[in-house]
Amino acid sequence: MTQQDWMRWHDAYDEPGSSLKDRLDLVRRWVGTALDEGASQVVSLCAGQGRDLLPVLAGHPRRGQVRARLVELDERNAAVARSAAPEGAEVVCGDAAVTGAYAGAVPADLVLVCGVFGNITDDDIRRTVATLPQLCAPGAMVIWTRGRHEPDLVPVICGWFEGGGFERVAAEGEGTKYGVGVHRYAGPPVALEPDRRMFTFVR
Repeated sequence: MTQQDWMRWHDAYDEPGSSLKDRLDLVRRWVGTALDEGASQVVSLCAGQGRDLLPVLAGHPRRGQVRARLVELDERNAAVARSAAPEGAEVVCGDAAVTGAYAGAVPADLVLVCGVFGNITDDDIRRTVATLPQLCAPGAMVIWTRGRHEPDLVPVICGWFEGGGFERVAAEGEGTKYGVGVHRYAGPPVALEPDRRMFTFVR
């Protein structure tokens, strides 16, 4: 069981110049790009307070055409996200690691896996990447993050994506503390296997 206080973890988003704030800005830009390209179904794993998705969605001209499901285990963070969610965005307090949490909301055009890969084992990262096609519509964009501390696993994770039917769009943040990866699913539709566990937090 993690001892991290995931409510207080969000405080760094409000610190100008913090690496977490810089990461957030990058992710938001890519979310905006996905919405501009026509993404209409979105899922967010371990969504926290939804700061990467909800403000962008609320201010986007297509917000009325978009349906989103944000899954977050911490009840306090889920409540904050729910209070900020525009119409069409559903916040579910539940275990984002279990595929069944996304039943009825996938396949998605945009999948957010932010703040996850730095808190799970390498084996679980690889397992999650291998499972993501079940959440993706063909052509879906996946936005993910991972700290770039040594050993920098971002290039390895990119390889796992690219070996699993995804094409690289971007891998940003080299020389900073946080990496943001963007991949597009280029494979065929894959049926959702309910109640399959992708990962377990170790922090």
